[in-house]
Amino acid sequence: MVHVNLLKKVMYILLALLLFLTICLWKETRKGYYVSLKTNSQTDQIKVKIWKWDTLKLGTLQDTNMDPLPTTNAALLLTKASQVKAKQNISTIPAENNLMTTLKKLPSPLKVWNRNSSSKNLPPRLQKVRKTYLSMNKYHVNYSGPKNASQLLPEEVMCQLQKRLDFRMISASDGPFNTSEWEAYLPRRNISAEMGQLSRCAVVSSAGSLKSSHLGPEIDSHDAVLRFNGAPTRGFQSDVGEKTTIRLMNSQLITVDEERFVSDPQFNLGTLIVWDPAPYHASIDEWYRKPDYNFFRSYKRYRNMHHEQPFYIMNPHLQWQLWDILQENAAEDIQPNPPSSGMLGIVIMLNLCDEVDVYEFLPSKRQTDVCHYYQKFFDQACTMGAYHPLLFEKNMVKHLNRGSDEAIYTHGKVTLTGLRNVQC
Repeated sequence: MVHVNLLKKVMYILLALLLFLTICLWKETRKGYYVSLKTNSQTDQIKVKIWKWDTLKLGTLQDTNMDPLPTTNAALLLTKASQVKAKQNISTIPAENNLMTTLKKLPSPLKVWNRNSSSKNLPPRLQKVRKTYLSMNKYHVNYSGPKNASQLLPEEVMCQLQKRLDFRMISASDGPFNTSEWEAYLPRRNISAEMGQLSRCAVVSSAGSLKSSHLGPEIDSHDAVLRFNGAPTRGFQSDVGEKTTIRLMNSQLITVDEERFVSDPQFNLGTLIVWDPAPYHASIDEWYRKPDYNFFRSYKRYRNMHHEQPFYIMNPHLQWQLWDILQENAAEDIQPNPPSSGMLGIVIMLNLCDEVDVYEFLPSKRQTDVCHYYQKFFDQACTMGAYHPLLFEKNMVKHLNRGSDEAIYTHGKVTLTGLRNVQC
């Protein structure tokens, strides 16, 4: 009898405990929890209420063509909140997203390239390198034009690129190339006729941040893809794709590493363009007599082996015309050295395509000091610039970008309008 009474008491206690837990669980599901998001300002916050029984749909917070940010849902909500404030100037996000947000002054939560970066942002070593190149002035630059008296609108900078850049490649009508010797080597069709009308194009940098990006399929979806120097695709297809329409190379590559250039089959794909640094606004004759690297023999050797492949020599005027525009749009002196291959490749594709996506020229969330995705060489100069005025090139590209900061952060992707679509 005693055992029966004890058993009843235990059952009553268990039932009471079960009822208590049920009530607590019901109350908990009827309320939300708050996530306090700190912005760059110590005083600015967003309080976001997230209903526990509803699953956040990331597609409502960002472009469905992009990967979700590798952060918490709170960061995604912060991104959406900033977009809503900028576009609608209201204090709450629509109810269908199940979000109740109180907004105050809200800077962008995504840390991407600042288009107003200056040499003060460089680490001391690179500041010293920049000053050394300014004093050396190897190419005898004597620029006397304006320097960012008032920052131009993106459309105005695009018009500068459209009107002032000479995109012609070297032809048989150019000075020392108008001989029977050169006639057999230079392509007979200009590059615009060779490439035709291109719609969407991709410029793929060689940055180390492309490693593990999984951007290959997206890159290959473009009508044309430009790559640089000896950047390989084999073994890296998932990150950089495998389509190669144009390969832009500096003269050092095909001169110093001539045997690899001639024998490596990756160079046999698509159209080749080589460029060589010239003295500041030198004539073609002057440059031909004293190139930075005497690549002409290597060029002829390759053409003899692959005479059907289009292989162009860039007009040396283009590099310094572009440099002048970079300097004009910079608030300080830039390195008096030619623009980088990356910037030259971007403007070439702007001339050939209706729209250009540039990958990892502006660094993404994967930013690294590894210079190239296919090597293990570390140097911050590969991102910030040393010999080339890379910092100022990036400022211009960010200024011209018509894509989103999120695309830069997640994909390292900048989207630019082709020059033939610019109304000047």
